[in-house]
Amino acid sequence: MKIDKLKKIKLFYEMLRIRKIDSKISEVYSEQQIRCPVHLSLGQEAVAVGICQNLENEEKIVTAHRSHAHYLAKGGSLKKFIAELYGKETGCAKGVGGSMHLMDIKSGIMAAVPIVGSTIPIGTGIAWFNKLKRINNVVVIFFGDGATEEGVFFESLDFASLHNLPIIFVCENNEYSVYSHISKRQYNKRKITQIAKSIGINSKKIYGNDIENIFLTTNKIKKIIKKKSRPFLLELETFRTHEHCGPNYDDHLNYRDKRYLKKWKKKCPIQNYKNYLFKNKYLNEKKLLSIEKKLDQEIINAFNFAKKSNFPKKRILKNLLYA
Repeated sequence: MKIDKLKKIKLFYEMLRIRKIDSKISEVYSEQQIRCPVHLSLGQEAVAVGICQNLENEEKIVTAHRSHAHYLAKGGSLKKFIAELYGKETGCAKGVGGSMHLMDIKSGIMAAVPIVGSTIPIGTGIAWFNKLKRINNVVVIFFGDGATEEGVFFESLDFASLHNLPIIFVCENNEYSVYSHISKRQYNKRKITQIAKSIGINSKKIYGNDIENIFLTTNKIKKIIKKKSRPFLLELETFRTHEHCGPNYDDHLNYRDKRYLKKWKKKCPIQNYKNYLFKNKYLNEKKLLSIEKKLDQEIINAFNFAKKSNFPKKRILKNLLYA
């Protein structure tokens, strides 16, 4: 499969869109109008875009607390997303969920849940439902490296393998759980991909900042799953630029080595892909300015929509709740 010019521009556009949106959230957070915690996707845009560009609207995803990129890459409403951050009734969860509970059923975004590892069994359950109903759709489950330390990770992979469920388990490995490096949490010979293989699930680990390789790899995986109805685990090495939770940089805390930070910042998926597109004449300054102008206006409109929207009525607290 070759990626044509239009798709290359689309991949860049979607990554840049997510970058600009999360950057705007970071910028305005100090205004104290967004009162929910935010886990920004800055630095990890390539994973979400490369995978979701292979998904049909009716195919479902579930995700965790760092969900902005997944929600946007899968086609979730930007206006409803920003309104949700502002706690407004026009938000995607009626203003009562916030950043960590994004959803857009029409776009196939079933849930974002902040409890670590919790969406792995939820996504597995969706795939099991599809199998019982003979719905031949792939389910994508996004989670971080920390979630692979939870019991439900092993249980869900085992169930998916046993019942031949069409799932892509996507582990975004940014190596940190808040301030704790993976070496402080997991045995140094422990391999996430090997765990999957030991349960009978094919797996692969790739670089998470190469948008085209992610797109092509996911395309191949999806074709195999559709043909064989077997789950697959894809682990991607990636990097978050900002603090674990919040709008700021926290590098002054020195929990990530300066050389480590410098190395990853040079690997920015958007800047490097932009350089590639310019070098090969897929993109030029005029086109880039046009893209940026369009995105900037879309973002302004979304924030204005959110700010003008009403807060939810108190009675909503007794509705739409499930336990």
